[in-house]
Amino acid sequence: MSFSKMILGSRSPRRRELLSQVISESAIEVVPPLNTEEAGFEQLHDLKSIGERLISICMTKNQDVVQQIKARENAAVPILTADTIVVVEREGVGYVVLGQPPAGLEWKQTVRNWFLDDYAGKTHRVLTGLCFRTGERLTTEISETRVTFHERDEVDRQLNWYLSTGESVGKAGGYAIQGAGSIFVQRIEGSLSNVVGLPLESLIRLFC
Repeated sequence: MSFSKMILGSRSPRRRELLSQVISESAIEVVPPLNTEEAGFEQLHDLKSIGERLISICMTKNQDVVQQIKARENAAVPILTADTIVVVEREGVGYVVLGQPPAGLEWKQTVRNWFLDDYAGKTHRVLTGLCFRTGERLTTEISETRVTFHERDEVDRQLNWYLSTGESVGKAGGYAIQGAGSIFVQRIEGSLSNVVGLPLESLIRLFC
């Protein structure tokens, strides 16, 4: 795929690295959204509503970038925005979106609870919403990957060490599959790059 310029509306270095695998790195310009506040998922417990909120967040980011570049001569340059979430299913509640671990000392206990109660021996979903703008055309898509963790005993045995690495901090769902978090994963169904933050298979479809 050949793009002379594309704007990536993201603060994530992982997304830029992944995008550079399908288009030239020299063509990528990073313009992060100015507004860091996002709509939450707290009251949403079904996949349809969660997906709709995810796309809404991506579209809001895209519009933020549009407003930043509208005075430029190259305002028609393609714009890609994305957002990745981790979704678990809890008995009696339904689906729950896990964000980043909280700031402060309590992050370790929060991640521990996620790993032992929500992940161990179970399958969770990683969803990435994409919003791609080319001129007046706006295309959105959600990519889903299912991630299954090892059984509870095995997860528990390695969890203290993993928490000591600090890798969970700032990561949606509290782990990085491209890092040490991979030791907990038994299998994935779907796109691996989606779990990292940008589904390359979906991008190729959007760009072609």
